[in-house]
Amino acid sequence: MNRKTTVVLALFLSCLVHAQWKPQGDKIKTKWASQVDPAKTLPEYPRPIMERSQWKNLNGLWNYAIQEFGKTAPSKYDGQILVPFAAESSLSGVMKEVGAKNELWYETNFSIESNWNGKNILLHFGAVDWKTEVYINNIKIGSHTGGYTPFSFDITPFIQKGKNQKLVVKVWDPSNDGPQPRGKQVKNPEGIWYTPVTGIWQTVWIEPVNAKSISTLKTIPNLDQNTISIKADVAGATTGDLVEIAVFDEGKEIAKAKAVVGESNDIVLNNPKLWSPESPFLYQTKIRLISNNKVVDEVKSYFAMRKIASKRDENGIVRMQLNNKDYFQFGPLDQGWWPDGLYTAPTDEALKYDIIKTKELGFNMIRKHVKVEPERWYTHCDQLGILVWQDMPSGDEQPLWQNRKYFEGTELQRTAKSEEIYRKEWREIMDHLYSYPSIVVWVPFNEAWGQFKTVEITEWTKNHDPSRLTNSSSGGNHFQTGDILDLHNYPGPEMYLYDARRVTVLGEYGGIGLPLEGHLWRANDNWGYIKFKNENEVTAEYIKYAKILKNYVKTGFSAAVYTQTTDVEGEVNGFMTYDRKVDKMDFKAVNKINTEVIDALNHK
Repeated sequence: MNRKTTVVLALFLSCLVHAQWKPQGDKIKTKWASQVDPAKTLPEYPRPIMERSQWKNLNGLWNYAIQEFGKTAPSKYDGQILVPFAAESSLSGVMKEVGAKNELWYETNFSIESNWNGKNILLHFGAVDWKTEVYINNIKIGSHTGGYTPFSFDITPFIQKGKNQKLVVKVWDPSNDGPQPRGKQVKNPEGIWYTPVTGIWQTVWIEPVNAKSISTLKTIPNLDQNTISIKADVAGATTGDLVEIAVFDEGKEIAKAKAVVGESNDIVLNNPKLWSPESPFLYQTKIRLISNNKVVDEVKSYFAMRKIASKRDENGIVRMQLNNKDYFQFGPLDQGWWPDGLYTAPTDEALKYDIIKTKELGFNMIRKHVKVEPERWYTHCDQLGILVWQDMPSGDEQPLWQNRKYFEGTELQRTAKSEEIYRKEWREIMDHLYSYPSIVVWVPFNEAWGQFKTVEITEWTKNHDPSRLTNSSSGGNHFQTGDILDLHNYPGPEMYLYDARRVTVLGEYGGIGLPLEGHLWRANDNWGYIKFKNENEVTAEYIKYAKILKNYVKTGFSAAVYTQTTDVEGEVNGFMTYDRKVDKMDFKAVNKINTEVIDALNHK
């Protein structure tokens, strides 16, 4: 077959795939929706903090069926779904509700590359919401619960030689009928509540490894000792196996160390380059697993030298510090929703876009609100230079927000099962994201939602990762625990409590609404704490609040979070419309006042 014939055939197959899929519904979409290619869906490497050269993306059109809970595998499927977009999303090509009474079934076939012979094959899922069962060639090989963390299986024993491999996935997600972490998803979305997300919503992929291979990396910088500690967990290791780490500064090797498997490599860096939002320098690394003097695995990674802490300043105020200097953190509440993909950005460019716009607004931080993003999002933050507060996605009973009784110390009595679900997923989230330097604050609870055993959970979080600050309950219920007292106040900034022993922050404020016709998820009943009619009015109100905040910075606030990055479904209080097609404020004016707010502390 000549090259011309090959190109024509490839174009024909691509058109055929496109003909079998199209976005569903008539709701607004981002500009990236038209760039989604079913034959090449989110093709980027999904785990850039631990990268291998060989892998295969399984995203694309799979068969799907929605059927009653408890039924056997479907004999006939309903049609095709574009993985990894949730069934309720437009970009899935399905856009159907699933609900707690049904299960979502997937089926696809994949082949193993011929040069992978003799290798172990790992099957990876970026995230699936919520309870997942996986079958390879009609054998159930494993299961997982949790909607926000990756999981994988060694499928080597179940691979059939010389054949396409059959992969079947079954998912059940009770949405707000269950106690599991779910963020803002509800079966009847309205106001500040959004569409459910069921099933696969991050990349599915396979990779070949040797019987001995690196499974995870844990990186801990120590600025005060100029060291970086890197520990690799290894599958299949035996006595005498070594991990070798080489560190590179812009392509030049500057350090190398070896340690036996199970020990960390503690590498001294002379005059290290520090990471900050103003200068997000990343060291590159190459990690090799050596057995019997042979390299049996190799991954690429990176790290940053940065330190997050708190310290009392000369006025007696406990301040956040970055790299041993007082540092005011200021950013938007970022919920990471998309009108076309729901939890899943249409493309990697789209995923990165919101971070770029946040920097354009002059912010140095993002509060990732009751959602966990795909790993590439955190790498974009590391590379672009933005601090991240990472929320635990809320679950179990919702508080009565209209009462806002966050100071009486009443906690939710969760069932033992609900507690177990929370602890398992929160630990998995922290372990999964541990090595991303952009993350500087963990937030276990938000506004009393599902809040239980606050002191115990906060101390457990702090002990699990003492290298970061713990914000026990953003917006309350408030207990004397953790590193931060976090106040919420809408619409304008207000410091109605102050903690002389901990950092005091304004964890949410703002919510200035501007509904723009042609860019709305729903025609009416849109939500904003206050609403205005045009860009000038909204910008003026934002600047008014920022000037108030600037005074509070001097008297006690060490960070602030404005609601929010974009409109989300019925919420119209974003800097941008939900489809990201319109900037709703004067970004240059916002950048100017944001810089003044940050400089009120950072350059005092």
